[in-house]
Amino acid sequence: MLNTSYLPLNRSLTLLAFALLITFSLSALIGRYPAPGFLPFERLAQDELAQRLFFNLRLPRLLTALLLGMTLSAAGMVFQLLFSNPLVEPGFLGVSQGAAFGAALAIVFFGGSALVTQTSASLFALAGLGISYLLAHRLRYGGWVLRLVLAGIAVSALFSSGLGLLKYLADPLTQLPEITFWLLGGLASLTWGKLLSILPIVLVGLTVIYLYRWRLNLLALNEQTSFSLGIAVGRERWLLILAAVLPTAVLISVSGMVGWVGLIIPHIARRLFRTDARFSLPASMLIGGIFTMLCDDLARTLLAGEIPLGILTSLFGALIFLALMIFQPMPNKQ
Repeated sequence: MLNTSYLPLNRSLTLLAFALLITFSLSALIGRYPAPGFLPFERLAQDELAQRLFFNLRLPRLLTALLLGMTLSAAGMVFQLLFSNPLVEPGFLGVSQGAAFGAALAIVFFGGSALVTQTSASLFALAGLGISYLLAHRLRYGGWVLRLVLAGIAVSALFSSGLGLLKYLADPLTQLPEITFWLLGGLASLTWGKLLSILPIVLVGLTVIYLYRWRLNLLALNEQTSFSLGIAVGRERWLLILAAVLPTAVLISVSGMVGWVGLIIPHIARRLFRTDARFSLPASMLIGGIFTMLCDDLARTLLAGEIPLGILTSLFGALIFLALMIFQPMPNKQ
């Protein structure tokens, strides 16, 4: 018999998917050429410069913004459920700070070309995860999840200190502004080449997370309960962590630091679609894609000069977080 209790959630997910398509379609026509606002179809069909701008610059940038929002939101949901902590985000295991350190290292010592910076940021992001894992095995305090969290905090602090040292050593006229701009996050330099270089890893990671969404409900339980239900806790937990971290690492390498998306969007999804990951996870991916595309629209159209994407996601993310906390329903007192 069909379980009708889930029909409203399925309909809501369908509406969110339509909202995502509409947002993508409208965002593709929003820009500052030939004038601030929408690009008419007639102008797009006749203007060769508008066609080049649309296909070579706007489309790869918009697709990257979509994947960035979906990946950060999905990874945030995975981490918050696996670690039973609503305040963790995709880069907390040393990933974000490792990527920032790698990018700064490439800018200061290796010329700072786009390919070198992207490669270095990706490698150090993954190194952050690896060091956190090895350090967690050496700790002798608390359970495995707590040790991994503590190791991630320590590794992030170490990379943050290294980043500060690199900023001190950087040329204040050339290298330091480049590091600062990368840390603010942005998609202005996105090309088809960059998008295609990260696309396979991102698609594989999102596919694994989506297919395992129903297992998240079981992995979110304590280890003894999950094991009694036939779950290979260690193997499946690490599969999901890798599926979340690898796409996050490669996306950060091309976009820079874009914060709050992976922290706040899962909260919105759970508020709207309950805690069942079968619905809240795809909802988080859809809402994250819409949120990041809208922020990128504002970043490239609000002013004549582009606003870094990370500033807008942090601003709106913090405002949404405050709204969620202020309007949090009070628990019923027995």
